[in-house]
Amino acid sequence: MIKYTQEQISEKLTQFQGWEYIEGSLYARFEFENFKEAFSAMTRIAFEAERINHHPEWRNVYNTLEVFLSTHDADGVTEKDFELAAIIDLLIG
Repeated sequence: MIKYTQEQISEKLTQFQGWEYIEGSLYARFEFENFKEAFSAMTRIAFEAERINHHPEWRNVYNTLEVFLSTHDADGVTEKDFELAAIIDLLIG
């Protein structure tokens, strides 16, 4: 995987509402009605992440889910991160 430049990341992010580039990762924060809904979203994401073999760093506190996407092998953001971000957007809506 080829690491994207800051300019490439900024350009691609225009296609993703709610995502931003923070400290070398794509970042988004999602709020749900309760813990059960947040955990359910995480489970759906986990199955897709496993399917494409690309796993997020994330943090869950009660009804909030924070997602950080980067490709460790490339030491930055790659197309795999944008692919997973698009999947997350489809799953969470």
